[in-house]
Amino acid sequence: METKSAIAALGALAQETRLDVFRLLVERGPEGLPAGAIAAALDLPAASLSFHLKALNDAGMVWRARKGRTVVYAADFPRMEELLRFLTENCCRGAGCDAPDV
Repeated sequence: METKSAIAALGALAQETRLDVFRLLVERGPEGLPAGAIAAALDLPAASLSFHLKALNDAGMVWRARKGRTVVYAADFPRMEELLRFLTENCCRGAGCDAPDV
């Protein structure tokens, strides 16, 4: 991952509502949730949720898929793992710390 991509991802997550949305989607797993279910779970107005989902999508932290008339969102797990690897690639300067593998 390049630094600019990491900054975009971290910037998208550095807002309380977007972090709540992302964490909810991580809990849900790869099948994701329809936008309406996300709004209901987090008690968010549709317009506000749409704004935050766009920011997360633009940063590559979530993906969306249309299923009929419903739009389902899910955390982009490979992208999340890529971000974690980027953040920990120089952990302990190679001195063998107990950081978990990502």
